[in-house]
Amino acid sequence: MRQVRKAIFPVGGLGTRFLPATKALPKEMLPVVDMPLIEYAVEEARAAGIEEFIFVTGRGKTAIQNHFDSHIELETTLRDRGREDALTLLNGRKPEPGQIAFVRQMEPLGLGHAVWCARNFVKDEPFAVLLADDLIMSDRPMLQEMVAIHEETAGNVVALMEVAREDTARYGVISPGEDDGHTVEVLDLVEKPDPADAPSNLAIVGRYILQPEIMDYLGVGTRGAGGEIQLTDSMVKLIGSDPFTGVRITGTRFDCGTKLGFLEANVAYALRRTDMGSDVRERLRALLDQ
Repeated sequence: MRQVRKAIFPVGGLGTRFLPATKALPKEMLPVVDMPLIEYAVEEARAAGIEEFIFVTGRGKTAIQNHFDSHIELETTLRDRGREDALTLLNGRKPEPGQIAFVRQMEPLGLGHAVWCARNFVKDEPFAVLLADDLIMSDRPMLQEMVAIHEETAGNVVALMEVAREDTARYGVISPGEDDGHTVEVLDLVEKPDPADAPSNLAIVGRYILQPEIMDYLGVGTRGAGGEIQLTDSMVKLIGSDPFTGVRITGTRFDCGTKLGFLEANVAYALRRTDMGSDVRERLRALLDQ
């Protein structure tokens, strides 16, 4: 069994739902409390044992690259001012040289195309895909749990959550087989099905472990829903050749691709903080009483 050492982060989207905030700032750099969305995804991958971080970017995304780079002037200023706490905070999250790579998508042709753009970095190894918009708050990092399943099955693994039947048209939805309440055998996949035709209400949410053979299918460039190269369409072709397992998320998923989900995530993460949780709770009560 090959270890999952690499993770792809598709970050090429324009973030139009958050305009004007995302006119000059990538949506993945929007902060949840005091850490950008993309860093939550990277920290989750690091906790799962990921060693190489591959970002698939687009125009105007240099802030992401700068965020994970050294900032000599800032580090010097913090050191001169005796701010060792802040300096440790910055350096403790910085990837090692050679661990991080960036590749341009160039054309907005969908998630499947974004993943395919990283093919030369993935080569012949299984890899993870993390969507920063899907922020999952849990005691055990979701990708860590999925890597453990991959170590048992040596197959493909996706994160699942139950959604309302009328919302299935927004997700990739699985056709389930054996189900023990936590892991589910995946028999088929459908991208954004009409609710009346959806095979279940189990939707894939933002975390994948995939075998490298999927790159061959993605490379064909077949367009699917919305005229884009859908990752789900190529994932279907992996079913039968390797085990394919869905894992229900054990925490709370916030859809930070929407304003409401993003605001909810900020509140939830702030309430969990020992340095501000009680103050946030008090101020929320005051606002609600107005």
